[in-house]
Order: sequence, then C-alpha cells, then structure tokens
Amino acid sequence: MISDECLKIEKSIVNTYKKTIWSKFIKGVKEFELIKDGDKIAVCISGGKDSMLMAKCLQELKKHRKMNFELLFLVMNPGYNDYNMEKIIKNAELLNIPITVFKTNIFDVVERVEDNPCYLCARMRRGYLYKEAQRLGCNKIALGHHFDDVIETILLGMFYGAQFQTMMPKLHSTYHEGMELIRPMYYVKEKDILRWVKRNNLDFIKCACKFTKNCDSSNSKRVEIKELINNLRQVYENIDINIFNSTKNVNLNTVISYKKEGKTYNFLDKYDEKS
Repeated sequence: MISDECLKIEKSIVNTYKKTIWSKFIKGVKEFELIKDGDKIAVCISGGKDSMLMAKCLQELKKHRKMNFELLFLVMNPGYNDYNMEKIIKNAELLNIPITVFKTNIFDVVERVEDNPCYLCARMRRGYLYKEAQRLGCNKIALGHHFDDVIETILLGMFYGAQFQTMMPKLHSTYHEGMELIRPMYYVKEKDILRWVKRNNLDFIKCACKFTKNCDSSNSKRVEIKELINNLRQVYENIDINIFNSTKNVNLNTVISYKKEGKTYNFLDKYDEKS
C-alpha cells in the first residue's frame, strides 16, 4: 500500500512542478523518441536526487498507459558504506520504488588507480549496468543526467578538450549489442530538481564515493564550469538555453573541420570545387 507521503510526493511532480519538471520530462521523451512500445528499461538508480526523481517520473508515465513498456529499477552497489546503502534502500521504500540491487567491486579496483580514477569508475559503472540490465532482459538503460549536465559537458569539451560535442539524449551501446542508453531528464534543470527535493523534505545521498574525502572537489573542472554558467546567468538568464540550442544549429559551411563515424572532414576538401 502506498503511503500518504509518497502520494503527496508523486502529485507534486505532475501538479506543483508540472511546468518545470513533468512537462520537460515529457518533452525529452517525445522529442527524442526515448521510449517505444515493448521496451524493457533498466532505470539506473545511484541513490542521488536526479536518478530518484527520474524513477518517479517514469513510474508516472507508465501509469498513463499511453505506451506499453516495462520498468526495472536497478541499483548497483559499487562498494558503498552501510550508511549510504541503507539510505538508498529507505528512500526507495519511501518513494515506492521496487529496486533490484546487485553488487560489484568497482571501488576496490579504482582504489588502486592513481591516474583519473573518476573516469575509470564511470566507465566501469556504465559497463556493469549494461551487462546486468541485458542479463535481466532489458533493452535500454536510463540514466538521470539533467539539462545542467548537458550544458556543462558542452563547455567542458570546448574549454578543456578542444572539441565541440554534447551529451546525447540517447545512444546505441558500442559493446552491448541491442542495448541503448536513454536520458529522460534531458530537459529538466537542476534548480527545479532541488526545489522538488526541498519542498518534499527529501534527503538523498550526494557523492557516495569512498575517495571523496581525499579529493578537493572545489578544484573539479565541472564545478568550475557550473560556477561559470551561474555567473553568466546573472548577465543573461537564457545563456544556458543558447548554449544548448547551438548544438541544434551547427552550420557545417562555417566549420573548419568535423568528424563523422571516425572520419575527419575539412572545409579545404571541397573548397576549390565550383558550385
């Protein structure tokens, strides 16, 4: 039986935050065709606010019965301490999310790596999630990346990677045939997720990495980019929208070179050809 508190939290998504969360969630699902009839989706829950809200939004969508799809709520334990694991389980119970938990030794492996352990951890997590979801008969995994993650990724690539790219709303898996990754929270802004959390007095785990205490997160490049975007919003509030829309308006006639399917094309290749 669903508790009154859970019902209140669910209603807040489609009522109080209909414009800022629910409508944007639906926009992403429809625009990018993230869910189709017959899908079995592994909703990947880290225990943080983003993935928990994503799980609730997908539950609400399934209630509407406009599409025939299945949901499996998958929690990977990469080596969380007992406190964080217990918090994830209690929040899942509170929100009526029937989670399936599986354990890996990712933290133990990453602990022995000195160079870029966060990158390795992320890659390993993704691989384990794909593998377990596929084993359970799923054809898609859903991750909780939101609009701010997308914008930050664009600028991170430009400033520190010398490349223009974005975090795609969906991707075919390279190493797991027949599997796709989808990001249903693609248009939902982090500030609105935080408002939903605060209004409902929810308390989710933040960074559950066992190495966080040894890291100076203030020096993180993503934190720097997040602060930069917030400062730019003070000058022009729609700056993030414009950054995102630039990925939809790429003019190849004004690009020096670009890559497609592993091949590089340069504007000089056809520069001297007459129209």
